[in-house]
Amino acid sequence: MPTDLEADLAAIDRIQAVPTILEVVCRTTGMGFAAVARVSEDRWIACAVRDDIQFGLQPGGELKLETTICHEIRQARTEVVIDHVAEDPTYCRHHTPAMYGFQSYISMPIVLADGSFFGTLCAIDPRPARLNNPETIGMFRLFAELIGFHLSAGERLATSEADLLDERKTAELREQFIAVLGHDLRNPLASIDAGAKMLRREPLSPKGSTVVGLIQSSVGRMAELIDNVLDFAHGRLGSGLKLDRDAHVPLGEVLEQVVDELRAAWPERRINTQLAVTKTVSCDRARMAQLLSNLVANALTHGASEEPILVRAATLDGSFELSVANQGEPIPPATLKRLFQPFFRVAARPSQQGLGLGLYIACEIARAHGGSLDVTCDQNETRFTFKMPLVQAF
Repeated sequence: MPTDLEADLAAIDRIQAVPTILEVVCRTTGMGFAAVARVSEDRWIACAVRDDIQFGLQPGGELKLETTICHEIRQARTEVVIDHVAEDPTYCRHHTPAMYGFQSYISMPIVLADGSFFGTLCAIDPRPARLNNPETIGMFRLFAELIGFHLSAGERLATSEADLLDERKTAELREQFIAVLGHDLRNPLASIDAGAKMLRREPLSPKGSTVVGLIQSSVGRMAELIDNVLDFAHGRLGSGLKLDRDAHVPLGEVLEQVVDELRAAWPERRINTQLAVTKTVSCDRARMAQLLSNLVANALTHGASEEPILVRAATLDGSFELSVANQGEPIPPATLKRLFQPFFRVAARPSQQGLGLGLYIACEIARAHGGSLDVTCDQNETRFTFKMPLVQAF
């Protein structure tokens, strides 16, 4: 038997109500044989059977499709009800009753939720029976709909289980991807950095010193890119950014150090600070430094070069707030909606580098801290503001 038909038999077998339905059908109508049949384009197979008249068909048994009335029901998608074959003008000369020796017959189509035809709920008996009445037809229709509902629900459950298995496999691949990024990319980069440091200790020509300096600068840039991609992988593909919270190191000093490093890297730009972190802030210091660095780097890239950048931080009533503001051309409204999307880059100078992950990662850091990162923009300034509660709910 083909695998799909075996699955259909198993699906009917899992519906615990089917034996009861067949018993009720027989007891209510007085008929001796009832079955749930799978009717395809070319096969008729009994999935469940109640046989009190020794008709001789068991679950898995098969009738030649063309010898059954169910073949016609599949094409017409409507029930067939016969009280007495010998007196029925349509079926008195039909080959099926004569072949199988029944006088009463009823068959109701079973249709799945997606509209596809599954088979029939049918009953036969060698004696006439009173079937063509609203009560009996309604009962059969209700039972057929109930079977169709269970079959559709089982199919959805099987699909969900398959999707869950696929998701688990995908999660394993995600973790392997993150591991490759963290290990296989960092190792060769560390070797290049070690080689450049070794060359620094050797006598070099001015041109050689310049080249080694460029190599080390490129190594630093690559390390930053790998960190950003790793953070993206953890935030988007993995289990999210992990935090190492610490409330002992003064946060203001951490933020000031970040600004000092950026001032050294951009000596021609002015970065002003107004830091008033007077209360303890339970946060990941390294991540907070990364958030500030990303925001200031964005301001340095897109802000007016002749105007200062202002960094503010303060502990307010129950919250910590950090903002970075710069002057320059306002951001178009359509661009504002996409600023925190990964790999999105605003058009800037031709020399601009990066993957467009800085603001996305800053937003993920804010979210990991239970806070928010927002942007406001007008003709006077563009301001990014991070807020988080001082007391975290765990």
